[in-house]
Amino acid sequence: MIDEALREINRGCAEIIDNERIEKLLKAYFQEGKTYMVKAGFDPTAPDLHLGHTVLLQKLATFQKYGARVQFLIGSFTATIGDPTGKNATRKVLSKEDIIKNIESYTTQAFKILDESKTDIVYNDDWLGKMSASDLISLASNLTVARMLERDDFSKRFKTNVAIATSEFMYPLLQGYDSVYLKSDIEIGGTDQKFNLLMGRQLQKAYDIKKQQAVLMMPILEGLDGVQKMSKSLGNYIGVSDKPNDMFGKVLSISDELMWRYFELLSDKSLDEIAELETAVKEGKLHPKKVKEDLALEITARFHSKEVAENAKVEFDKVHSKSQIPSDIAEFSCDGPIWIAKALLECNMEPSTSQARRDIKQGGVKIDQEKVSDDKLELSSGEYLLQVGKRKFAKLKVK
Repeated sequence: MIDEALREINRGCAEIIDNERIEKLLKAYFQEGKTYMVKAGFDPTAPDLHLGHTVLLQKLATFQKYGARVQFLIGSFTATIGDPTGKNATRKVLSKEDIIKNIESYTTQAFKILDESKTDIVYNDDWLGKMSASDLISLASNLTVARMLERDDFSKRFKTNVAIATSEFMYPLLQGYDSVYLKSDIEIGGTDQKFNLLMGRQLQKAYDIKKQQAVLMMPILEGLDGVQKMSKSLGNYIGVSDKPNDMFGKVLSISDELMWRYFELLSDKSLDEIAELETAVKEGKLHPKKVKEDLALEITARFHSKEVAENAKVEFDKVHSKSQIPSDIAEFSCDGPIWIAKALLECNMEPSTSQARRDIKQGGVKIDQEKVSDDKLELSSGEYLLQVGKRKFAKLKVK
């Protein structure tokens, strides 16, 4: 059982620091029934999660399967500073109201993956908010400015004379102190979080809590384009709160090569089951589309239900295989005349007017099932069926 557990825990990982400690924790669980604490931090900087975020949640669920209690840490205090990781400018500070709203959304979405009975939701405002000036100075003494500037993002900003707020220096220290307070056995995060994750180990030693957490880092999930990381701003994401038809269609749109990456990081199927599928595809016994459909069904069912996922597949086949119009289309209205690019934006079919113009020029936009080539087109009063690509439809009434 320990070998199986280690195999699943190591699955898809980019790097593990102190694998021996993880093995000891697993042995104590299987032989003595001892649970252990696995921490992952989430700064509620936006209300919605996408599948890239759920890579960590999937790994937490794996740990729960093998004896862990998850410390689902909401950065209710650190979110007011903003994680500087990967940023080329100081982040905008969130209001308490935004943080509270985002927290509610995060936890609701997270429990579609995690076992709520094996999860402790903790808020670092509960302890960080009570630290005195003396406590903060003592914490800050554990890290030098030179060490901090070794971070790639800070180093680049420093060399190019881009401002670095002193508060940003505190972020990794505060994240590390979370591990001191919670006495975490393992902390997981993305590869971009390595500096912050190691700070937890360093501070646990400095504060002499008689343990040092193991660190497990997961890769950043590529978006639908298979190149850049999944991001809402890039428009290459699958949102946890996406409508089932959209979610199913988006998963089916990924490349055959990227499909196996998604299976490894997002599927509940075992590594052996995935290997069997991959072999069957290579030998021509299974068509990649059929395997991808199963993945789309699994992911859609996870965030909706099995029945809803099956209905999404039926609707997808109806639209794409039989070239029919979806039965359930969102309806919008506006005052006219309206520029086609703006209409697509207001109907939530495009992230920006510039992207809308690009799609029009590339032949990806239809009005009443006819391709549009004029990116300056004005829609006068009337009713229109708008379509972007193969999946996005909307009815627009221009008054």
